[in-house]
Amino acid sequence: MEIYISTDIETNGPIPSHHSMLSFGSAAFFLDNTIVSTFSYNLDLLPNAKEYPPTMEWWKTQPEAWAACRENTVTPALAISDYLAWLESLPGTPVFVAHPVAFDYAFISWYLWEFTGEDPFKRNTLDVGSFAAAVLNQPVTKAQKPDMPEDWFDPDFEHNHIALDDAIGHAKLVCNMIQANLTVHSSSKIT
Repeated sequence: MEIYISTDIETNGPIPSHHSMLSFGSAAFFLDNTIVSTFSYNLDLLPNAKEYPPTMEWWKTQPEAWAACRENTVTPALAISDYLAWLESLPGTPVFVAHPVAFDYAFISWYLWEFTGEDPFKRNTLDVGSFAAAVLNQPVTKAQKPDMPEDWFDPDFEHNHIALDDAIGHAKLVCNMIQANLTVHSSSKIT
């Protein structure tokens, strides 16, 4: 059995280890739209990592999200150790879900290897944009959030760059995409 781990991260630059992950949030869910558990931490900066000026300019446009990700920070070692324990407590094989998976998973995997010496996802990932492209029968570049049907989005979860909120919103989005895909291709439901 698979359990899906929708994850969103916030960083101060584009490359793990060169730049720091500032916060991350994960929502463990099943494809029937059941959120099983959530996890989030705000992180201290990595020693010797740098800020990426264009990213820091963007953060100036997001003062509420910036303030939220800088509250109650903990060491990356503590956060990632707790995260691994949380992942191992979940029922099923974890599948990492993100939008875009290439960015978020690069940081999460690097931090897991760096601070715990393992990555329980074992590269099992699902990219939300790629899945949307398949459901919409469109190229990936024409299947991003502005191209997706409004009814795929849960109105209770606005994308606000607060990691856990965005992770839950992406979990709901994936579940709605699954149901849309099933409606188009069959009358069966995922249980």
